[in-house]
Amino acid sequence: MIIEKNNVSLRQELLEMFVKFAYQEGEFILSSGQKSNFYLNGKQVTLRAEGGLLVGKLIYQMLSKDTQGVAGLTLGADPMVSAVSVVSAYENNPIPALIIRKEAKGHGTKAYIEGPNLPENAIVTVLEDVVTTGKSAMLAVERLREAGYQVDKIISLVDRQAGGAEFYQSQGLSFESIFTLPEIQQQYLRS
Repeated sequence: MIIEKNNVSLRQELLEMFVKFAYQEGEFILSSGQKSNFYLNGKQVTLRAEGGLLVGKLIYQMLSKDTQGVAGLTLGADPMVSAVSVVSAYENNPIPALIIRKEAKGHGTKAYIEGPNLPENAIVTVLEDVVTTGKSAMLAVERLREAGYQVDKIISLVDRQAGGAEFYQSQGLSFESIFTLPEIQQQYLRS
């Protein structure tokens, strides 16, 4: 069973899933507007049952002990925050998931943040599937801060190493990723 494997084998299994399902070569325009000769669609992994479990286990273990919530910008982070929250419940340390809208809801409370209300100054970790410039996850950070929460760090599945880590550092945020783009490309060439 996947949940009983150690971190090295969990990480390797997730890497293989990224190569098999999420990595493509060709001509693409990224959400940042940059052109790329490859594309990573993390949702092809995070929305698979096995991929969600791997992501949940690995990211849960990367959270600081005082994390009170995990959040991310819709849509890429939705399956990630859900997976981490479910895994946290299995670990007897339930951590709520928050989903950040790009635009305020047009009805009802007109909220940007969906999910349980956390205490003021709650420590929240922002999740992102693929980081390029870092601007997408930063929108989630801003929305969370506006709601009165503290963001301790950003965790991504993949760092494209295109300036995101440096941007987060310039904003005083800690940043970790499970993979870097070169790791995925090297595994792609080996397979």
